[in-house]
Formats: sequence, structure tokens, C-alpha cells
Amino acid sequence: MMTLRRLFLTAMACSLSACATVDIPSRNAPFESLPDSYGAIAPGYDPIDTQLLQIQPQSVTPVIAVDTFASEPNPGPTAGVLGNVAGSDMTISKVTVRVPRTLEVSEANRYLPQGDIVWREDPLGDRHAQVQAIVQSALEAGVRPLSGPVQAELDVEVLRFHALTQKARYTTGGVHSIAFTMVLRDVQTGEVLTQAREVEADLTAYGGRRALVAIAEGRTQKVRITGFLAKVIQQEILAPGSREPRRGGLIQALNKL
Repeated sequence: MMTLRRLFLTAMACSLSACATVDIPSRNAPFESLPDSYGAIAPGYDPIDTQLLQIQPQSVTPVIAVDTFASEPNPGPTAGVLGNVAGSDMTISKVTVRVPRTLEVSEANRYLPQGDIVWREDPLGDRHAQVQAIVQSALEAGVRPLSGPVQAELDVEVLRFHALTQKARYTTGGVHSIAFTMVLRDVQTGEVLTQAREVEADLTAYGGRRALVAIAEGRTQKVRITGFLAKVIQQEILAPGSREPRRGGLIQALNKL
């Protein structure tokens, strides 16, 4: 009896010791050595030398601005040639703009312009002087990129300057109708390099909500007219006769009365 009991207790102790065996966690295992190429940058992803990013343009070629809303130019046989001098051969070293006092100024707040000068964006004052300053600034900006060997003077006389009245500005819109005569002369001799000719520069004038949006964006009448006249004079010098007249219908015709 004692022998059977001893055998039973011995067998039970062996089974309990087997159940108590615990595996060693893998986290306690030593790290496996990694190949030397591990963590290397793949081909095509090599770091960029920061010195290569400090790139500065070596030269800038002026680009002639073109009214994207105008039709394709149709240059005539004398396009680009002013007398015996090509427009691209000129540097305009002097710009003279005259606004004759004989031009009638209108301050009437009408839908359609009345008089020769209609300008409201500057405070009430000498409209002739205000228009002269706008046209002078625009033409000087337009001729600034020209850098030919012939030193020329641009002589301009304003014939008409119609912006919008307050009433048209905030309702219907209309046309900025501007006209002037131009002639180019040799600065040193005064010799006429071109025949005097009339240039019409008509630009769509914003009205209503479109005008309010333009004002909020800083594209006032003065800003738009200045930029447009700069394009016009540059094209008239480099490719005279290539500009297509704007087709504005009845409103444009009434602007010129």
C-alpha cells in the first residue's frame, strides 16, 4: 500500500514539473546582425547638393506684351520699319506728351461721354494735367524695353481720352476710348523718322459687379489704361500698322463723338 502511494505521488510531481516549463521570450534573444547595405539610399534618391539650388538667372530677355484679347496681327509690307529705321533699332530716350487746353473737359455724370476728356478716378482738379500724367507714365513704360542704337524721341499729342463716368462705371460699363497722334524724331538732329499718324487705343471698360471686383483686385481704370497704352505704343513702334482696330459697335462709335 505504501509502495503504491509513493509511486502515485512521484508520478504527480513529474507531471507538475513538466507543466511549469516556460519558454524564453524572444525579446530576450540577442540582436541579429544586419547587412552593411541596410538603410542605404536607393539609387535615384541621392541627397541634392544645396549649392546647386542657388541658381540665379544669367540674363533676362524682355518680352513684348501683346493684348491676348486682340486678333492676330496682320503686318503690312512696311511693318516694323519706321521711315528708314526699324523700330527694334531704336532707343526712346525722350517722351513728350501734350494735352492741348483746347480739349473740352466734361464732368457730367452721364452714361455716354460728353466732351474730349472724361476722367473721374483722380480728385476733381486739372483734368488736362491728370490725363497728361497718365499717358506720359504709360508711354514711358511701353518704350523702356527698347534698346536699339538709334536715339529717338517720341512726340505724342492726345486727341481724346474717354474713361467712364461714375454712372457708367457702376452700371453698364463701356469703352475706354483714347486717341493720339505720334511721331518719332532723331534726338540729336530733330529729323523726323516717321510720318505723324493717328493711333486709336480702345479698351473694354468694366461696369457693375465686374468693375467692383476689378477695383478690389487693384485693377482700377488708371491701372488698366496705363498697362494697355504701354502695350499699344510698343506694338506701334515695333510693328506699325499691325494692330487690328477694336470692334465695339454702337457704344464705341458714340464714345468717339
